[in-house]
Amino acid sequence: MDRIKAKNYVNIANKAGYLIIGSDKLDGYKQKLYLVLIDKNAGKSSLKIANRFAENGIKLVQVDNLGELSGIATCKILGIKNKNLSDLIVENLT
Repeated sequence: MDRIKAKNYVNIANKAGYLIIGSDKLDGYKQKLYLVLIDKNAGKSSLKIANRFAENGIKLVQVDNLGELSGIATCKILGIKNKNLSDLIVENLT
């Protein structure tokens, strides 16, 4: 597990416009996602949204302190819409 590399890949995804950040934006999101990251301390509504994506076959990973990983202090859930970056993030978080 290399959290620093995972953080760098999340940062690249953010700069490239491949992140969907927050439960409000993810709740109505209908396009293709490859990965959903959720903070282990996320609230019920975020968990509900994340589980809905997981039920549709999208990889779901729970992360300690997602805000630190994403560089956004209050971030509790985010989606990644790039397959290669998603695979690299999962590889470095597991």
